[in-house]
Amino acid sequence: MSFDSNQLALTRRHFLSGSSLSLGALALSSLLPRVARADVRAYLAPKAKRVVYLHMAGAPSSLDLFDPKPKLAELNGQPIPESFTKGERFAFIKGTPKLLGSPFSFAQRGQSGAVVSELLPHFARIVDRVAIVRSMHTKEFNHAPAQMFAHTGHARIGRPSFGSWVSYGLGRINEDLPAFVVLTSGQYQPDGGAALWSAGFLPGEHQGVRFRPGNEGVPFLANPAGVAREQRRRELDALGDLQRARVGECGDPELEARIAQYELAYRMQTSVPDLLELSQEPAQVLERYGAKPGERSFANHCLLARRMLERGVRFVQLYHWGWDSHGTGESDDLLHSLRRRCEETDRPSTALVEDLAERGLLDDTLVIWGGEFGRTPMNEERDGSKFLGRDHHPHCFTIWLAGGGIRPGVTYGTTDELGYFITENPVEVHDLHATLLHLLGFDHERLTFRSEGRDFRLTDVAGRVIAPLLA
Repeated sequence: MSFDSNQLALTRRHFLSGSSLSLGALALSSLLPRVARADVRAYLAPKAKRVVYLHMAGAPSSLDLFDPKPKLAELNGQPIPESFTKGERFAFIKGTPKLLGSPFSFAQRGQSGAVVSELLPHFARIVDRVAIVRSMHTKEFNHAPAQMFAHTGHARIGRPSFGSWVSYGLGRINEDLPAFVVLTSGQYQPDGGAALWSAGFLPGEHQGVRFRPGNEGVPFLANPAGVAREQRRRELDALGDLQRARVGECGDPELEARIAQYELAYRMQTSVPDLLELSQEPAQVLERYGAKPGERSFANHCLLARRMLERGVRFVQLYHWGWDSHGTGESDDLLHSLRRRCEETDRPSTALVEDLAERGLLDDTLVIWGGEFGRTPMNEERDGSKFLGRDHHPHCFTIWLAGGGIRPGVTYGTTDELGYFITENPVEVHDLHATLLHLLGFDHERLTFRSEGRDFRLTDVAGRVIAPLLA
C-alpha cells in the first residue's frame, strides 16, 4: 500500500488527535537529541573546541618525509623478499618490485629529536609542538574509498563525515558562519568528492559548506541584481512561514534544517565577504604564510583557516591534491612532484600552527595533517618508467597532530626496517577518530545517531583512545 504526501499528512493528524501524543510532546521529543548530546559530553571536560584538518590528497610518502629507513637505502635496487609481498594486492605494481631507498636526507630537529626530511625545513621549527604518529594503518588501498574511510569511518558513500559529527555534537560557535567549512586546492578535487564532507544521515545543516575561489567564496551568496536586502528578508520570512506550516503537517525534520540553512545563508551575505578579504592581513603575515590575496592556493587557505577559527568556525577542512607519487613522469615522481607539494604546503602548515599558538588558539584547537594511506618501500616502475615513484600502501603511514590536548614532542609507533609493516603501537583510523572525539569531549561509543532502525557512530564498532598521545 502506498500513500501520497497528503494522505500521509492526514494519517499523521488522525494519529495525533486520537492518541496521547501531541504536537507539544513531539516538540519536546525533538529536544531530546540535544539533551542526549549534552549528556554525552558531560563525562569529560573537552580539551579542544575547534578542528582544522589538513588532508594531503593522494597520500604523502612517509618514507621520504618522516620515517627514514637506513636498511632500505642499503638495499636500494634489490628485489624485495617474497615474504613481504606474497598474497599482497597493489594498485599498479606488477611482478617482483625493487626496493627504493629515499633520495632525500634526514636530520634530527628540536629538543625532541624528531627526525625530519630535508623537504620540510619549516616543519622542523614546530616538531616540539606536534605528535608524530608513524604507525597509522587502513584497510583501503585506493584513493576514494581510503579518503572516505579516513573522513567518515566507512569506505562507502552515505556516512556522515568527521566534521559533520563534530557539528552535530557541538553546534555552531558563530551563528553568522557555518560550523563546518571545506577548502580545496591543487589541480584536481580529492577523489572522494563531496562525499568527504557529506552529512550523510545527519540533518543537512551539518554538511560541510565548500568555499570556492574568488571574492564571493560561496556561489550565489549575493542577491540578484535589483533585489534589495530588505526584499530578500521579506521573501525568507514568507518562505519560512510556509515551510513551518508544512512541518506542522508532516513533521519532516529536514524542513527545519532547510529553514536554518536559508537563515544562515542570509547572515553569511554580510559575514563572508569580510572573512575572505585577505588583503586586510599585514604584509608580514602574508609573507609568513606565503599567501597572495586572490589566488586559490594552500597558503591562502591556511591563512583563511586561521581567520575562520578565530571567528568561530568549528571545523575547517583543507584538501590539497597532488601527492600521488607513482613515478610515471615528472608530474608525479618523488624528485620533482613530491618536492613541489612540500614547497606548496610546508611553509603555510607551519605558519598556521605558529600563528594559532601566538594568538592563544592552539591550546583548544586540534590540528591534523596527513593523507589517506602510505606509499610502498618499492619503486613502482610502471611500464618501465625511469622516474622514482611509490605505489599505494595501506599497512603503515604517518600523520602529525598538534594542539587541543595532544602531547607535544612525541613520536609514536614504529615500522620495520623496510617501512612495510608496523612493529609497535598500531593506530587504526577508528582509533584516531576515537582519540580526537575524546579530546573534543565525546565518548566515541555514545556519540550516536539513529538511522534505518539502528544507532550509528563515527567509529562504527571499533576504535580506542590512544592515551600516549594525550597531554
